[in-house]
Order: sequence, then structure tokens, then C-alpha cells
Amino acid sequence: MDAFGNGKSGGSTSVPPDEITVGGLIEFLSARSSSPLSFRYQGNAVRRGYHVTEVKSANFSALDCGANPEAWTEIFVQLWDVDDAPEQMAAGKFVAILRKVTQHVDLDMQAKLTFEVSDGNQPIQLYRAGPPTVVDDAILVDLTPRPASCKPRDRWLEGQEMPCCPPSSGSGSRCCS
Repeated sequence: MDAFGNGKSGGSTSVPPDEITVGGLIEFLSARSSSPLSFRYQGNAVRRGYHVTEVKSANFSALDCGANPEAWTEIFVQLWDVDDAPEQMAAGKFVAILRKVTQHVDLDMQAKLTFEVSDGNQPIQLYRAGPPTVVDDAILVDLTPRPASCKPRDRWLEGQEMPCCPPSSGSGSRCCS
């Protein structure tokens, strides 16, 4: 487990080191509760009046392209990118929102963290959260698009097991043909 709470999540999916878990984010922000908190996506910071509209915990069960069963927990934080507040939300307020959620919803603190962001006009888009940075006492969390992946190939690249779809596979591969 690293300083941002990354390690194995509930199930077979691990959180990559360039992402942060909900527990890692809470821990980081709790130590800097008075600092303004901002998120950046598509090259721009969310507007200072952004609103946390929903926090969800989801348990997924799936079958990957290699016919391997997969199970994981993912936490979704929905941000509404609006400008209707006089100042940026403090990290402590964001943590208080997440802690309030934990009183009603079981959040796996080691789960993959996904942000759903929309300005109310554009459709919600999914982003992964990178480790926060501190710039002039303000906290910035970069959100980057969450790409699709092939779990057997990802495991193969990590050296954990052979994939069903190695990069040089021909049409005889059971999941790529």
C-alpha cells in the first residue's frame, strides 16, 4: 500500500499507482482541511462553485475477454461544474461530505475512485483521479479520462499471468478472434 492508499481493492482489480483511492484522498485532504480544493479536467479547473451532487459505491461482477471472472468495488463521486459560490470549497468540507456518506453507505476505502463530471449541459464523463498536488496552499486533483482496458493483457503486462490476448496474438486467440 502506498501513501495514497493504493493497493488491492475489494476484488481482483488493483488501483494503479497513478490513481488515488477514496481512503487515500480523505487522508491527504484531512491533513490540509483549510486549503481550497480544486479539480482539473480537460485542461481546465472546475469552477469554484462546483457541487458534489452524489457519491455512490458500486460492486461489479463481470467476465473479462478471457472468460475470467472479475469482481471489484468502485466509488463514484459526481461533480457538477458550476460557478455559484463566492469561494472555492475547502478540503475539509469535501472530506465532511465523504464522511457523511460513510454514515449511510459502506465505502471501501481501498476501492477504485472514479469522478463523474458535467457542467449540466454536457453529458457526464468518467475520470480517474491522480494523486493530489499542493500549489500555493491550494490542493489540485487532476482528473484524466478513464480508458478502457483488457484485464488479461494488463495482468500479463504486470507479469502476473499469461493473457488471452498477447499483443502479438493471431486470429487463433480465444478472445481476440
